[in-house]
Amino acid sequence: MVLEQEDGVPMLSVQPKGKQKGCAGCNRKIKDRYLLKALDKYWHEDCLKCACCDCRLGEVGSTLYTKANLILCRRDYLRLFGTTGNCAACSKLIPAFEMVMRARDNVYHLDCFACQLCNQRFCVGDKFFLKNNMILCQMDYEEGQLNGTFESQVQ
Repeated sequence: MVLEQEDGVPMLSVQPKGKQKGCAGCNRKIKDRYLLKALDKYWHEDCLKCACCDCRLGEVGSTLYTKANLILCRRDYLRLFGTTGNCAACSKLIPAFEMVMRARDNVYHLDCFACQLCNQRFCVGDKFFLKNNMILCQMDYEEGQLNGTFESQVQ
Protein backbone atom coordinates (compact mmCIF):
# COMPACT_ATOMS: atom_id res chain seq x y z
CA MET A 1 0.00 0.00 0.00
CA VAL A 2 1.35 3.41 -0.92
CA LEU A 3 -0.35 6.58 0.17
CA GLU A 4 0.37 9.91 -1.44
CA GLN A 5 0.04 13.46 -0.36
CA GLU A 6 -1.42 16.01 -2.67
CA ASP A 7 2.09 16.59 -4.00
CA GLY A 8 2.77 12.87 -4.61
CA VAL A 9 5.12 12.05 -1.72
CA PRO A 10 5.04 8.35 -0.66
CA MET A 11 3.72 7.92 2.85
CA LEU A 12 4.18 4.24 3.77
CA SER A 13 7.78 3.28 4.41
CA VAL A 14 9.74 0.46 5.95
CA GLN A 15 11.43 1.63 9.13
CA PRO A 16 15.20 1.62 8.57
CA LYS A 17 17.18 -0.52 10.99
CA GLY A 18 18.92 1.44 13.67
CA LYS A 19 17.54 4.67 15.09
CA GLN A 20 13.77 4.70 15.59
CA LYS A 21 11.84 7.72 14.38
CA GLY A 22 9.62 9.83 16.61
CA CYS A 23 5.91 10.13 15.77
CA ALA A 24 4.67 13.61 14.90
CA GLY A 25 1.24 12.74 16.29
CA CYS A 26 1.99 11.33 19.74
CA ASN A 27 5.71 12.16 20.14
CA ARG A 28 6.53 8.53 21.04
CA LYS A 29 9.10 6.39 19.25
CA ILE A 30 7.78 4.39 16.32
CA LYS A 31 8.70 0.78 17.08
CA ASP A 32 6.58 -0.68 14.26
CA ARG A 33 8.20 -2.06 11.13
CA TYR A 34 6.11 0.28 8.98
CA LEU A 35 5.63 3.97 9.45
CA LEU A 36 3.97 6.75 7.51
CA LYS A 37 5.81 9.76 6.20
CA ALA A 38 3.71 12.82 5.53
CA LEU A 39 4.53 16.52 5.60
CA ASP A 40 8.21 15.60 6.07
CA LYS A 41 7.34 13.97 9.40
CA TYR A 42 6.95 10.37 10.53
CA TRP A 43 3.75 8.92 11.99
CA HIS A 44 2.36 5.74 13.53
CA GLU A 45 -0.36 4.34 11.28
CA ASP A 46 -2.84 5.00 14.12
CA CYS A 47 -1.72 8.62 14.62
CA LEU A 48 -2.14 9.98 11.09
CA LYS A 49 -5.83 10.91 11.15
CA CYS A 50 -8.18 13.33 9.46
CA ALA A 51 -8.64 16.46 11.59
CA CYS A 52 -12.41 16.45 10.91
CA CYS A 53 -13.69 12.88 10.95
CA ASP A 54 -10.79 11.20 12.79
CA CYS A 55 -10.50 8.43 10.17
CA ARG A 56 -7.11 6.74 9.82
CA LEU A 57 -5.62 8.09 6.62
CA GLY A 58 -3.55 4.96 6.07
CA GLU A 59 -6.77 2.96 5.65
CA VAL A 60 -9.15 5.36 3.90
CA GLY A 61 -7.61 5.78 0.50
CA SER A 62 -4.58 6.84 -1.41
CA THR A 63 -4.49 10.56 -0.73
CA LEU A 64 -4.30 13.01 2.11
CA TYR A 65 -4.80 16.74 1.83
CA THR A 66 -3.42 19.61 3.85
CA LYS A 67 -4.73 23.13 4.05
CA ALA A 68 -4.98 25.75 6.79
CA ASN A 69 -2.74 23.60 9.02
CA LEU A 70 -5.23 20.71 8.81
CA ILE A 71 -4.56 17.17 7.66
CA LEU A 72 -7.71 15.92 5.94
CA CYS A 73 -9.16 12.95 4.10
CA ARG A 74 -10.36 13.58 0.55
CA ARG A 75 -14.03 13.78 1.53
CA ASP A 76 -13.51 16.40 4.25
CA TYR A 77 -11.06 18.38 2.13
CA LEU A 78 -13.64 18.64 -0.66
CA ARG A 79 -16.41 19.41 1.82
CA LEU A 80 -14.42 22.22 3.41
CA PHE A 81 -12.38 23.56 0.51
CA GLY A 82 -13.94 22.04 -2.61
CA THR A 83 -14.07 24.01 -5.81
CA THR A 84 -17.82 24.31 -5.68
CA GLY A 85 -19.61 25.52 -2.63
CA ASN A 86 -22.99 25.66 -4.32
CA CYS A 87 -25.84 23.18 -4.29
CA ALA A 88 -26.34 21.52 -7.69
CA ALA A 89 -30.14 21.71 -7.29
CA CYS A 90 -30.81 25.22 -5.92
CA SER A 91 -27.46 26.90 -6.72
CA LYS A 92 -27.31 28.45 -3.24
CA LEU A 93 -24.10 28.43 -1.21
CA ILE A 94 -23.49 25.44 1.07
CA PRO A 95 -21.65 26.47 4.27
CA ALA A 96 -18.56 24.37 5.02
CA PHE A 97 -20.01 23.06 8.30
CA GLU A 98 -23.28 21.84 6.77
CA MET A 99 -23.91 18.16 6.04
CA VAL A 100 -24.32 17.43 2.34
CA MET A 101 -25.25 14.67 -0.08
CA ARG A 102 -23.04 13.84 -3.04
CA ALA A 103 -23.81 12.21 -6.37
CA ARG A 104 -20.71 11.93 -8.55
CA ASP A 105 -19.28 15.47 -8.73
CA ASN A 106 -22.51 17.17 -7.57
CA VAL A 107 -23.07 18.37 -4.01
CA TYR A 108 -26.53 19.03 -2.54
CA HIS A 109 -28.11 20.45 0.60
CA LEU A 110 -29.83 17.61 2.46
CA ASP A 111 -33.20 19.26 1.79
CA CYS A 112 -32.45 19.59 -1.93
CA PHE A 113 -31.48 15.95 -2.40
CA ALA A 114 -34.79 14.75 -3.88
CA CYS A 115 -36.14 13.52 -7.20
CA GLN A 116 -36.08 16.49 -9.54
CA LEU A 117 -39.25 15.37 -11.33
CA CYS A 118 -41.62 14.42 -8.49
CA ASN A 119 -39.78 16.01 -5.52
CA GLN A 120 -39.81 12.72 -3.56
CA ARG A 121 -37.23 12.89 -0.76
CA PHE A 122 -34.94 9.91 -0.37
CA CYS A 123 -34.61 7.86 2.79
CA VAL A 124 -31.54 5.88 3.82
CA GLY A 125 -31.27 2.87 1.51
CA ASP A 126 -33.47 4.28 -1.27
CA LYS A 127 -32.17 3.92 -4.80
CA PHE A 128 -31.67 7.07 -6.80
CA PHE A 129 -30.40 7.60 -10.32
CA LEU A 130 -28.33 10.38 -11.83
CA LYS A 131 -29.33 10.79 -15.46
CA ASN A 132 -28.44 13.84 -17.56
CA ASN A 133 -27.22 15.47 -14.33
CA MET A 134 -30.68 15.10 -12.74
CA ILE A 135 -31.42 13.13 -9.56
CA LEU A 136 -34.32 10.77 -10.16
CA CYS A 137 -36.26 8.30 -8.05
CA GLN A 138 -36.46 4.75 -9.34
CA MET A 139 -40.01 5.15 -10.65
CA ASP A 140 -39.27 8.30 -12.67
CA TYR A 141 -36.02 6.84 -13.99
CA GLU A 142 -37.71 3.61 -15.15
CA GLU A 143 -40.61 5.55 -16.66
CA GLY A 144 -38.16 7.73 -18.58
CA GLN A 145 -36.32 4.65 -19.83
CA LEU A 146 -39.59 3.03 -20.98
CA ASN A 147 -40.97 6.04 -22.83
CA GLY A 148 -37.61 6.99 -24.36
CA THR A 149 -37.26 10.33 -22.58
CA PHE A 150 -33.56 9.70 -21.99
CA GLU A 151 -32.72 8.18 -25.38
CA SER A 152 -32.08 11.45 -27.23
CA GLN A 153 -30.18 13.08 -24.37
CA VAL A 154 -26.48 12.49 -23.74
CA GLN A 155 -25.37 11.84 -20.18
